[in-house]
Amino acid sequence: MGLAKQSTAQARESLASDRERAERLPELLRTVAEAQEALERARTWNAPVEELHQRGVELDTALTEAMRAAYARERTLVGPRGYGDRIYRRKRLANPRVREATQVAERLLTAREAHRLHGIQRVPRQAV
Repeated sequence: MGLAKQSTAQARESLASDRERAERLPELLRTVAEAQEALERARTWNAPVEELHQRGVELDTALTEAMRAAYARERTLVGPRGYGDRIYRRKRLANPRVREATQVAERLLTAREAHRLHGIQRVPRQAV
């Protein structure tokens, strides 16, 4: 979603969908923790490469959903006016609660990108 002007009705719809997504954040963070534990267990048990790859993809999916929910939480804290008024949005981003939500979202984004670079086990191609 860009920062282009939105009508009031569109902003309310976006805010409603963001609220639904943001409410799931604690559940999604638990899912991330469970996926990380499963990946670590698989690594310590010297699991096959295919299983390590599958666990890595599951963690990537969990991190992605949690990150999206965290950014949705940031947008809900900014409020409906932030969807159409970029100056208002910038001012609201300085609020301590919004800044904290932004930090959580950015930490999840960084964790996801680091995991994508180094955490997903590559599966070798099968010889034909």
